[in-house]
Amino acid sequence: MDGDEPVPLVLNESVFTVFADPSQVTHPDKIVSSLRKIAGGNLVDSFETGLRDKKLQYTVLAKQVTRSQAELIKKEDLAGIGLQEASRRVYPESTLAAHLLGYVDADGNGQYGVENALQNRLAGKVGMLQTVTDVRRIPLTIGNNDVRVPAKNGDDLVLTIDRNIQAHAERLLKEGLVKSKATKGSVLVMDPRDGSVLAMANMPTYDPSKYTEVSDYAVFQNGVVSTPYENGSVIKTLTMGAALDSGAIGYNDTFNNTGVVRVDDSTIRNVEEDPVNSAATMTDILRYSLNTGVVYALEQMGGGSVNKQARDTLYHYFYDQYRFGKKTGIEQAGEAAGTIIGPDEGYGLNVRYANMTFGQGMDITMIQAASAFSASINGGTFYQPHLIGGTLGSDGSVKKTNPAVIASNVLRPEISAQLKEMIYQGRKQGFFGRYDKDGYVVGGKTGTSQVIDAKTGKYSDQDSIGTYIGFGATDTPSYVIMVKVDDSQSHTGYEGTTAAGPIFNDLSNWMIDYLQIQPTQ
Repeated sequence: MDGDEPVPLVLNESVFTVFADPSQVTHPDKIVSSLRKIAGGNLVDSFETGLRDKKLQYTVLAKQVTRSQAELIKKEDLAGIGLQEASRRVYPESTLAAHLLGYVDADGNGQYGVENALQNRLAGKVGMLQTVTDVRRIPLTIGNNDVRVPAKNGDDLVLTIDRNIQAHAERLLKEGLVKSKATKGSVLVMDPRDGSVLAMANMPTYDPSKYTEVSDYAVFQNGVVSTPYENGSVIKTLTMGAALDSGAIGYNDTFNNTGVVRVDDSTIRNVEEDPVNSAATMTDILRYSLNTGVVYALEQMGGGSVNKQARDTLYHYFYDQYRFGKKTGIEQAGEAAGTIIGPDEGYGLNVRYANMTFGQGMDITMIQAASAFSASINGGTFYQPHLIGGTLGSDGSVKKTNPAVIASNVLRPEISAQLKEMIYQGRKQGFFGRYDKDGYVVGGKTGTSQVIDAKTGKYSDQDSIGTYIGFGATDTPSYVIMVKVDDSQSHTGYEGTTAAGPIFNDLSNWMIDYLQIQPTQ
C-alpha cells in the first residue's frame, strides 16, 4: 500500500521456453546461429547437443526468454522450433521489502518470505486436459469423453505494508548501521490496534529479481521472524506488566534499590547509573533499567522471594499470555518459535528466571516481542500479526480481511493503561525524551544483550546486540517500532541506546508527520 492506495510490489510478466522437436529440425546450424544471437544468455548448457539428437522428440533449448525475444525467434521461421508461454515474477521496487517478499525461482517455486509461505494461494492451479494424443503429446480429439480441469489464477494479495514507511525504515536502518559501524540489523513497524505489519526491514538486503547473484544464503533470511535472540532489557516492560496484572506489585509501589541483589548463589547487578540506596518507583525501574527492580517484581510474584510460585507466574505470562516459545503464524516462511525454559525444567531455575525478567536466558524473535508489546499497551488484546490485508478484485477494489484476535485478556485494560504510562514516563524522564516532538505520547525502552561467543560458549566481553522498542504517538498508539542492531563495532556496551535508539527516534518522529498525527498534550 501507498497510504490507502495499493501499489504493486510484485508483478507477473510473460516469458517463454524455447523447445525443439529434433526429428523435425532441418537446418540445425541456422537454428544454433539464430538462437545464440537472439537468446544467448537464456540458452541451456546442453541446447546444441539436444538439438542434434534425432532420437529426441522434445528438448528445451532456452528458458526465461522475453516476449520481444520470442517475437524475433518466430520471425526466423525455424522448422522444428516451438515456444511455450509461462509466467515469471517481477519485482518493480528492486530491493524494497525483499526479505518479507522472498522470490520465485526459475522452476516457479516460491522461496522464502510470502512467496513461499503463500505459494498455493499465489500460484493458482494449472489446467488439465486428459485426452488421446499423438507421439508428440498433441491432442488428436477433444470430445465428450475428454476430461478437462480449467486453470485457476492465483490470488492477488494486498499487503499491509505501507510502501513509504517500508522505504523510510530501510533508509534509516541503512544509515544507522553506518553510524554505529554495523553491517546487520532489522526494523519492524506494527499497528498495535489490529496487528498489521506496516514495515519489515532487514540489512543486508538483495534484489529478488537477481537472487542468483547472492552468494550467502543467510541474506535471504528474514531476521524479524527467523532469528530468535536474547532481547535484553526491552523485556522489562513485559515483566512489569506481568507483575502488575498478577497483583504482585502496584503502580504506586516503591522498593529500596541497593544496586545489587542475590538470587541463590548468583549476584545480579544494575548496569546503568541508578539511584542506589534510595526508594525507587515502579516507573524508575524502566527509566533507569534496573535489573534489581525487575528481580524485585519477580520476588513479589513469589510472595517475597524467587521460588516456584514466582517462576510459575512469570512463565504463565511469558508463555501463555505473551506467547513466547510459540510461532505467531505470520505469513512468512521460516518463522522460528524461539526458546523459553519451563519453570520445572533443568537446574538453576531461580537464577534463570531472574535473568529472564531482563531478557536473558530465553530466545524470542522480534515479531514475538513486538506482538506481545503491542498487546500490553493496546488495552490487552493480542492480535494475530499479519502481512496480508486483503485481496485485490478484478476491478481494482480491495476486499479487506478482518484482523484476527488471538486473546483479549493478555493484561487487564487498566493494567495496560498503567504500563503504557510507565513506559511513556520512563522515556520522557530519561535520555531519549528530549528527542520527541512536543505534545505527543511516545514511550520506549532500550535493551542491550550479550552475544554468546561461538568459540568459548560464553558471553562475549565485547559483542552485543542493541534493541529498542517503543510506541507512539497518542494515548491510543497507532504504531509500535522495534529496532535491532546486531553487530555494532562501536563496543559502547550500551548499543540499545547508541545504535538502536537513534533509529527509533528518527523513524518515530517521521511517522508522526507521515500519519499526520495531531498533538494531544
